[in-house]
Amino acid sequence: QVHLVESGGGLVQPGGSLRLSCAASEDISRIDVMGWYRQAPGKQRDLVATITNGGRTNYADSVKGRFTVSRDNAENTVHLQMNSLKPDDAAVYLCNAYFRDTDGLEFDYWGQGTQVTVPS
Repeated sequence: QVHLVESGGGLVQPGGSLRLSCAASEDISRIDVMGWYRQAPGKQRDLVATITNGGRTNYADSVKGRFTVSRDNAENTVHLQMNSLKPDDAAVYLCNAYFRDTDGLEFDYWGQGTQVTVPS
């Protein structure tokens, strides 16, 4: 029901920056939480950052102080500004939308992901 399309990935040297974007097909003001996750080869999918429809943010300890998540409700887009990138940040980054309807039924949607490469 909710389609998510990530963009902005690429190859950057350690210490560089990237800005990822996630465009949603629906009004993100109606989505409880928009989030960014990442998954490296052979590893589980981990939370990177989330932002609620009220603007509250949460970050993984590993990215705190380096990454910033923001939302543009008018454009139905969530961004992830990534600074001071490290090789450990290399992964496929996926956008997530989580919300409950008025009955409490939970919905969880994912984009296809965008590749971030940070060589050692």
